This record gives sequence, C-alpha cells and structure tokens, in this order.
Amino acid sequence: MLNLVLFGPPGAGKGTQSEKLIEKYQLVHISTGDIFRAHIKGQTDLGKQVSQIIADGNLVPDSITIAMLEEEIKKNPAAKGFIFDGFPRTVAQAEALDAFLASIDQQISGVVALDVTEEELTQRIAKRQEISGRADDAADKLKKRIEEYFSKTIHVLPYYEAQGKLAKVDGIGEIDTIFQSLTSIIDQY
Repeated sequence: MLNLVLFGPPGAGKGTQSEKLIEKYQLVHISTGDIFRAHIKGQTDLGKQVSQIIADGNLVPDSITIAMLEEEIKKNPAAKGFIFDGFPRTVAQAEALDAFLASIDQQISGVVALDVTEEELTQRIAKRQEISGRADDAADKLKKRIEEYFSKTIHVLPYYEAQGKLAKVDGIGEIDTIFQSLTSIIDQY
C-alpha cells in the first residue's frame, strides 16, 4: 500500500498535485481541509464545532482531526493507498498517524514537501481567494495560516526526515514539471 503525505504551506499546490497523484496511483485523497469543509457545508455537529475555529484561522484540535482521519481511512478498506493533504500539522499528529497506521499494519511510505516562497504563496492565494471566495483565504486569515505553518507545522519535517522518509520538491514552476519531480520520487517507494 502506498501512503503519502504531501506537505507544504497554504497555497503550495498540494490540492492541484494531489489530484494528479490520485489519478496516477489510484490513491484515496484525504484532505483535512476538504473533510472540514464538507462537515461545515453539511451542517453536521462537527461542522458547526469547527466552523468558527477555521473562520478564525486557527487549527482544529488534534483529537477531532485524528478521529475524522481514522474514520475516512476505515471507510476505504479496499484502497491501494492514501494521500494525506494538510495532515499531519504537528509532531503529535504525525505520531498519532503512525500509531494508527501501525495498528492496521500500515505505515507512511514517504513524505514529499513542496517548497514555495512566502511571496509566491501570497500571490497564489490572493488569486485563489478571488476565484473561490474561501473564508480561510482572506488576507488576515491567510497571514495567520502561513505564520502557523512556518512556526508550528514545519517542525513535522524533521520527524519524517529522521525516519528517512522526507523528500523536497521545488513547488514553483509549471504544474506538469512539478508533477514529474513528484512522481520520480514517489516511483521509488
């Protein structure tokens, strides 16, 4: 089973590249952001609970995020693998994911980080916000999400690097060029 973590700050291109990777490797895409948005749109109890947290630009607590993630994995018993997009965001989440996967005789195959400058991120998200109108892409929320990434989330990379599972890809350039860089790494798993 191929289990990938696609890593990068907001606007790095994780969603775009995930779509292409899912098609090539027939993976099940697990995006915590998408899961949260689906719950919010469906006005589930969880959706109501996380709506304000996300609107304020804060991260949803680990306990809620991990429970939802486990639920998504269990919904797909025949999957060839999973691509985790936007998760884990903390070392505690990475440890919890490893523990859960080990409990079902699985593990993370590899972690690929998309490297993108803060200037590029700001430009990309400004464009995305114009198109999608996502509440978490508003300028004040975005600044907080990028700061959160660089102050907290980036510390997950050494965790995977210590396991020999981390690879980095330049996330600036043509979408297909970035995709080719990703697949050349993933094909080695």
